[in-house]
Amino acid sequence: MEHENPLIFKNTLTGILEKFEPINPGKVTMYNCGPTVYNTAHIGNLRAYLFADTIKRALRFNGYEVNQVINITDIGHLQSDGDDGDDKMTKALVRLGKPLTLEAMREVANIYFESFKKDLQKLNILPPDHFPFASDHIAEDITLVQVLIDKGFTYTTSDGIYFDTTKDPHYGKLGGSTSTVDDQSRIGTHAEKKNSRDFALWKFNTELGYDAEFGKGFPGWHIECSAMSMKYLGETFDIHTGGIDHIAIHHNNEIAQSENATGKPFAHVWMHSAFVNIDGGKMAKSEDNVITLQTLIDRNILPLSYRYWLLQARYDTQVQFSWEALESAQIAYIKLIKLFIYYKKFQDPRDIGSSLEYYNLLRDAVNNNLNTPHILSLLWMYLSDTKNNIDERAGTMSNFDEILGLNLEGMSTLERFHDQNIDTLPHNIQDLIQERETARKNKDWQKSDELRDALHKLGYTLEDSSEGLKVSLM
Repeated sequence: MEHENPLIFKNTLTGILEKFEPINPGKVTMYNCGPTVYNTAHIGNLRAYLFADTIKRALRFNGYEVNQVINITDIGHLQSDGDDGDDKMTKALVRLGKPLTLEAMREVANIYFESFKKDLQKLNILPPDHFPFASDHIAEDITLVQVLIDKGFTYTTSDGIYFDTTKDPHYGKLGGSTSTVDDQSRIGTHAEKKNSRDFALWKFNTELGYDAEFGKGFPGWHIECSAMSMKYLGETFDIHTGGIDHIAIHHNNEIAQSENATGKPFAHVWMHSAFVNIDGGKMAKSEDNVITLQTLIDRNILPLSYRYWLLQARYDTQVQFSWEALESAQIAYIKLIKLFIYYKKFQDPRDIGSSLEYYNLLRDAVNNNLNTPHILSLLWMYLSDTKNNIDERAGTMSNFDEILGLNLEGMSTLERFHDQNIDTLPHNIQDLIQERETARKNKDWQKSDELRDALHKLGYTLEDSSEGLKVSLM
């Protein structure tokens, strides 16, 4: 595991670049804050999981075995990070006309969880080892809340059990927000709170909730993540990630309740991805400015073109969404696929070669805090370098793709398709082809031509032959 250039990450906890050293040699435990499954994820949400996937790929590239958890919040997440407002899952039940029951809540959660998994697949995000649902871990939540009660870190109000942040002199240490001044407006106001930064461990609800000795109700959002991460990874683990919006409240609350319950450090390394902005502000459902992966597909943008676009910026750099930038990324991505297809023709399958020089340059960029813009730049530099052996080019591109996750190998098998294996195509291409076939059956020749043109822009040509439909990558 020792390299001349060790793996370096920026740790939000310390604010500096640090050499990564796992708790157990050769093995890494990683928790990534997952979605609240009350609606479809937007592309801003999905950046956090692409970021976590890049970390995982970097760890595996360096020879580590990774145990990864992405939780699913299907109960207990209020409209904000504070303790006021409507529960997001309850709002989903009302929006969808479902009864206010725990069974209906899980039914809705399953719908959006399946949608979330499909989005991860379309972005070629490696699946985690565990996808725990919050509603399956109520017992762990109750145990953890009871430990904090017994240790004297809580107090009770009319609506729940709260963590007293004044009992923790280190509260807010993540991101340097240790000030005791009540300056976190997102916490909101609560007449019975002792301090505005105190947070709910358990919210009472006598009609819809779970039974506990301290009162029927729901776990707080923060306690769920602590309970699930500790169950699957242990009381102390290596890496915890999320979006930068989680730092001030959610992640500081996780640290406070976990470390005061166990007396041990919670996560050694904290890493956070920046926002995807649109029209000057961050993309958010509350701002009604969201774009989903399906929105991209409907605009004839491959999901992996979005991945390429995000990789052009460092994970901790805010990016400004525009259709023009995304279309440019798609042009570059499709060019990469075509080059990979071309160079595979010169590759000896018995001896797949690659450039040692560029492998070392790749490792340097990977280990320098996931410098994906530089990785892409190196890849294009390599492809433009005429001194490189042509029979090593596909192998070298595959090395780069271990980190980039652009699925060049998978896309290269799509050079030519017949009607019997169209289902191997990306989902949005399949949809366009099916839509065109429907238009042809309906003799809507104008619509058929429009869809052919749309597929052509995505790099595909169609041939209606006596053998059936044939699709080729241009």
